[in-house]
Amino acid sequence: MNLHFDVAGQSQGIDINHFVVAGWTGRDQGQVEHHIAELEALGVARPSSVPLFYRVAASRLTQDSSIEVAGTETSGEVEPFVFRKENTYYLSIASDHTDRALESHSVALSKQVCCKPVARHAWPLEELIPRWDQLELRSWIVQDGREVLYQEGALNRMLPITELLRHYAQQHEIFHSGFAMTCGTLAAIGGIRPSHAFRMELRDPATSRCIQHEYTTTTLPIVR
Repeated sequence: MNLHFDVAGQSQGIDINHFVVAGWTGRDQGQVEHHIAELEALGVARPSSVPLFYRVAASRLTQDSSIEVAGTETSGEVEPFVFRKENTYYLSIASDHTDRALESHSVALSKQVCCKPVARHAWPLEELIPRWDQLELRSWIVQDGREVLYQEGALNRMLPITELLRHYAQQHEIFHSGFAMTCGTLAAIGGIRPSHAFRMELRDPATSRCIQHEYTTTTLPIVR
């Protein structure tokens, strides 16, 4: 999948050919276990390992401002999006838009059926690693006709990116140009729920820079 990013004012294209969604990436293992138990009660199977890596078709990635979804039980969640071009890693954001109805049947399949919107700006990752924990994620949804805060928090709630990549490297082949990964998310304020509009941002407090992206969904009917 070919994506284009603005990096320090320069447009860079990258062909993503290996896309991974990382799940269960919380730093506090007690909270991770509590969340696993909550989802088990809803019928979502316990992950086979923590963290867990779902291979997703790279064609699911999109930088469009609108996506089509099947049914009314899908929702987005903002995540750091790390990708490699040649010998350099970059950081952006993406929404791991997921079919919640399908999730109780198969988390892996629920990840495959929805497009994953990606922002159009990126930063070199190396310069951000020393202050990874201070970077901030936020997202908003439209509810009852107004925009409300949906997720908010610093990346210190998740595994450091170097540790997450190390976990992946222990189980899989070494990284190459065209590799991309979403790195986990934050709890939804007020619980997971659908919205026809989703806005997200990554903010670096040290420089006041932001990467932002927003998209809407068009619901396709489920014919039985």
